[in-house]
Amino acid sequence: MIESLVEQIESRFAELEKEMADPAVISDRQRYAEVGREYRELQPARELTREYVTLKDDLDGARELLAEDGDDPELRELVEGAPGRLEELEEGIRLAMVERDPNDAKNVLVEIRAGTGGDEAALFAGDLYKMLSRYAEERGFATEALSQSPAEVGGFKEVTFAIKGEGAYSIFKYEGGTHRVQRVPETESQGRIHTSTATVAVLPEAEEVEVEVDQNDLQIDVYRSSGPGGQSVNTTDSAVRITHRPSGIVVSMQDEKSQLQNREKAMRVLRARLLERELAEQQAKVAAERKAQVGSGERSEKVRTYNFPQGRVTDHRIKLTSHNIDAVLAGGLGEFTEALAAEEKRQRLEAAAV
Repeated sequence: MIESLVEQIESRFAELEKEMADPAVISDRQRYAEVGREYRELQPARELTREYVTLKDDLDGARELLAEDGDDPELRELVEGAPGRLEELEEGIRLAMVERDPNDAKNVLVEIRAGTGGDEAALFAGDLYKMLSRYAEERGFATEALSQSPAEVGGFKEVTFAIKGEGAYSIFKYEGGTHRVQRVPETESQGRIHTSTATVAVLPEAEEVEVEVDQNDLQIDVYRSSGPGGQSVNTTDSAVRITHRPSGIVVSMQDEKSQLQNREKAMRVLRARLLERELAEQQAKVAAERKAQVGSGERSEKVRTYNFPQGRVTDHRIKLTSHNIDAVLAGGLGEFTEALAAEEKRQRLEAAAV
């Protein structure tokens, strides 16, 4: 089976190389972008296949020489060590070729909401917003604020923002769920540790063609936007609330001064939530697919704990702990993303083999 897979990878990679140099493809911007994307995605698997083919040839040659020559320490070492490495490469090739999540290349909308814990939860929601924004910047993605509801003590009651760039969902989808913080609040005179939470929802941004929204299903209300404490920040009815009657989903936007801009932003969020709902229904119907996810992404699921007294961050899905909480909250999430992605691939491979 592995030989066939290696052959497929080598053949497809050679085809893509030809297409990348084809003037007809180069002149077609969309086609060139698609070929380039597939080429980049296949590269890791192709590098593994190159090492596999080379090592297998070396092993076969070493065995022939040993059969003729009798004994050579270097050849003997190769013959003893190569089978183990070949097994590792086989697993790596299979993992590299596991079918990707079709939403991985999309932009994402991130919604962070303060959970249990009052003021401390709002401050923690602010910390998560900074952490994810900095991680996005570190990975070369652009961010766009969509909606913010600041808390009086600092942080946010809720905040929604977009992360834009190819592959954004493949990186940030693992952040969905309930995040928990354990620390001593500044207002705590007894020095007691409090536990607070914030929920993070990561939605692949839907294109209009992916999610059809019947305008007759929408109830659109406009009203005057207001700031913290109810003070008016706008003298016109520019805030927009859109209710999708069939699903009951409600989206409100008031950050922009233009009613049209608020409506456009609200529709982006509505489409993303409808896509998320559709994906959840699909996963519920296919038990194997649900099993293949690293966590269900449901907001009620505790995914990570940030413990300040012990200076550690623990991801409960993969039992991974970092003892550098400051670096993690400054956007250093790479270790968690890589481990979660590897676990997702392993589980998808197991599900595909069943």
